[in-house]
Amino acid sequence: MLTELRKTFYLLDNQFIIKGRTQEKPAGRVAPDYGLVTTPQLHYMVYCRNTSGRYGKATIEGYYEKLSKAFIELTKQAFCSGDDYRSLKVDCANGIGALKLREMEHYISQGLSVQLFNDGTKGKLNHLCGADFVKSHQKPPQGMEMKANERCCSFDGDADRIVYYYLDVDGHFHLIDGDKIATLISSFLKELLLEIGESLNIGVVQTAYANGSSTRYLEEVMKVPVYCTKTGVKHLHHKAQEFDIGVYFEANGHGTVLFSKAAETKIKQLAKESGDKKREAAKMLENVIDLFNQAAGDAISDMLVIEAILTRKGLTVQQWDALYTDLPNRQLKVKVADRQVISTTDAERQVVTPLGLQEAINDLVKTYRLSRAFVRPSGTEDIVRVYAEADSQVSWDSSTEKVCRESLTTWVVGAGRREKKTDFKSVAISLIIKGLMSEICLCRFLSSY
Repeated sequence: MLTELRKTFYLLDNQFIIKGRTQEKPAGRVAPDYGLVTTPQLHYMVYCRNTSGRYGKATIEGYYEKLSKAFIELTKQAFCSGDDYRSLKVDCANGIGALKLREMEHYISQGLSVQLFNDGTKGKLNHLCGADFVKSHQKPPQGMEMKANERCCSFDGDADRIVYYYLDVDGHFHLIDGDKIATLISSFLKELLLEIGESLNIGVVQTAYANGSSTRYLEEVMKVPVYCTKTGVKHLHHKAQEFDIGVYFEANGHGTVLFSKAAETKIKQLAKESGDKKREAAKMLENVIDLFNQAAGDAISDMLVIEAILTRKGLTVQQWDALYTDLPNRQLKVKVADRQVISTTDAERQVVTPLGLQEAINDLVKTYRLSRAFVRPSGTEDIVRVYAEADSQVSWDSSTEKVCRESLTTWVVGAGRREKKTDFKSVAISLIIKGLMSEICLCRFLSSY
């Protein structure tokens, strides 16, 4: 079952577009009908129209042609270890991405062979499949047969998110999420910038949910500056616009890369005028610019970028995964009476109220190696989200998680009603953070055997 169409309105050159439909304006003008498209493709059309065609041709064929041309140019002379290297299994989450990727297959067949699963011919949208299912359950989607070391990826229902994964020779599942996607892309861009020798600044934008190992790898190994924003694509996109090249991805696989007009102009100039080595690097950057959908995170566009980079660098999915090792981490959400009891600052990484809560968290994380934790209220419902990561080994009390849930709920509800003493809050948060970290450490401990 293909993804259900939602009435999404966009004001565009005094016209309204409704996804998948036409709508007559009161003045009598009719908006263009682009038919069934993914959410990112619709954003692409709007961007093309609002730039009077400078960004591209505002048709689905224009989208396919722009991306495929850039992809083929990037991959046609690249290193390739056999025909299987350019084969990819794609879980389309029974969504619109299946329809559009199948349409695009012949445009990219010279550089990539895709095998589609959960393509909407049977099954329900995002049910036991799709990017969110794979990431949250840490296992392959239903309906996809995987062999050891095969490169696979999953879209979400409207094809604006993507995650990669594979099974190793022992049958263990390995997830490659938005953090490692951002690391692969930014590392490749940094290398090209060094080759052209221009002082264009590049920045990577993450949220508090980014794994600490990815941040350390980017800052300490790749020497790429990393910035943190509040959760939500709108915050990441806005921050990324501050750089010549802004890379942003959420851990869930939603993201893209933005290039400033000045950077695009400089790169195109170098692609025409520079010496051989600089010109080649500039031409690659020029194609990378065209391959990204700068209007929005786009699973199809991101997939082609990733495949082009892996091909050019001659990397297997295992080598990509081995760039760094994720710190074990856990997330927990607790239903509460009033989420507004907790307020945060510093991109939601530090608690402001209630007083004393952040100090309790700080005291706890000091006792675990490479650890951090934060608590933030949901923006839409009365739940509190807790995140913790660490790299250490301690004993595990199987009852801790249950105690954590009950204690935090009691504490937040009590704080909202002004019925609980301040002394209880450090006890409650200690239980939840220590419980999560203990679980993390248990997983790390067991994985060593």
